[in-house]
Amino acid sequence: MSKYLFKIILSIIILLPFAVLAVLSLGRNWAFPAVLPAVFTFDNWRVLLLAQSDLSQSLALSLFISIVIATAVTIASFFTSKFISFSPWRRRWLLIAYFPYMFAPVILAACLQYYFLRLGWAGSAGGVMLAQLFIAYPFGVIIFTGFWNERLHNMEQLVATLGGNAWQTYTRVLLPVAKGALLICFFQTFLISWFEYGLTRLIGVGKIQTLTLKVFQYVNEANVFYAALASILLAVPPIVLLWLNKRYVFVNFN
Repeated sequence: MSKYLFKIILSIIILLPFAVLAVLSLGRNWAFPAVLPAVFTFDNWRVLLLAQSDLSQSLALSLFISIVIATAVTIASFFTSKFISFSPWRRRWLLIAYFPYMFAPVILAACLQYYFLRLGWAGSAGGVMLAQLFIAYPFGVIIFTGFWNERLHNMEQLVATLGGNAWQTYTRVLLPVAKGALLICFFQTFLISWFEYGLTRLIGVGKIQTLTLKVFQYVNEANVFYAALASILLAVPPIVLLWLNKRYVFVNFN
């Protein structure tokens, strides 16, 4: 009974913030000292999720940037990490991969902003994505360096001994074995891009309004209802990825 009660309490603690956000996203006319908003309506959702609204455009932009970053980083870091893992200078390459994390993202963005402004890349979605690669790409490499080992190297040599070419080695051996690691890298780099604020804010110079920036904008405007709605949208992809991770990745590893 105590274990069951503990699960109920834990579930309430976890779900309570989302319930509060859901209530606030439906509210209007909330004045002190009222505990709840005076009016509950779906107007906030209808207005902000119209195809031409700023929030819907920010949502689409954030999804586009995060998916592109996660896909590019997963593919690139998979091959790069193989080279690094079997390189005699493995420690040196890994040290370089950890270098971007010596600074806070805002500090890193401030260091990069000068060059992006001079090259004319600031204030564009392409510039923001390129800037995000500075933190997402090394992270992907770090994830995969724990994947490559002597066993995989021997499997690769065995395929070559049996007459297999490089394409067959990757498509029939390495990629199927790496399925779980690939999904983890994609999920993690997607979330890095999805929640990124400092680089996006400085390199985007305020023109690239991702969903994360929209949440902070509504908070600074003291618009608690729109901030709650944007926060719910911001929390949906991590929840979906958490479910996918448990449903597919965790099962594969076990």
